[in-house]
Amino acid sequence: MGPKAESLFHFTKSIEFLKGILENGFKPRYCLEDTRYLGIDYIAFPMSCFCDIPISRISEHTSFYGEYGIGMTRDWGSRNSLEPLIYAPNSGAVTDFINDLTSVELADKLPDIAEEYKIVLCKHFDRILCLTKPIKGEMLVGGEAVEKDFYQENEWRYVPKGYDLILHKNFEERRDKKNSEVETQALKFLPNDVKYIFVKSDYEIPIIFDFIQDNMGHLPLNEIKILCSRITSIETISSDV
Repeated sequence: MGPKAESLFHFTKSIEFLKGILENGFKPRYCLEDTRYLGIDYIAFPMSCFCDIPISRISEHTSFYGEYGIGMTRDWGSRNSLEPLIYAPNSGAVTDFINDLTSVELADKLPDIAEEYKIVLCKHFDRILCLTKPIKGEMLVGGEAVEKDFYQENEWRYVPKGYDLILHKNFEERRDKKNSEVETQALKFLPNDVKYIFVKSDYEIPIIFDFIQDNMGHLPLNEIKILCSRITSIETISSDV
């Protein structure tokens, strides 16, 4: 078993969420990220998250994020601008770089091009921030902080264009409106892009099989057959690794 999977996995906690992905694609959602290692409080931005953890370690991931999901081809990920995250320690080149991007003093040292410099940096800052994560930190789950070793998650991320950052203090009041704005940038896929469809237990396999048959009739019959052939359960995989 290699250190990385050839698939990009996305997991969720509900079979209903899984059905929604199959029917409508991966809709980006605003999530609060721990940016305190940069001296900034939690910030939210829209994303769809994936990982390339090998199957032998998948139970560690599903126990936290959910036991329903989809495994996509890396080629699909490349076509849709998914990027692996940069994992940064609390001090180091990456952290210093991001801090310098936000430094007014640095721009002031270049008075002749200060405004142009700021515009260029602002253009790239949000993107770099959205694709960088601390090696360790906290996730807010139901309002509670949970310690996580992010480096072990092998995360890849899709961040749509044209988004706004949301500060922690404004997250609850702005989240729903902002989520609706980025829904139009959902990631779509074809049956050939899918390598796995995961359900929690074997008894749920017919549920997803029937859902595909009943709700995806716009697809050619052979493509429906391909999707149905991808269904497996975490229960079965866990017994074999």
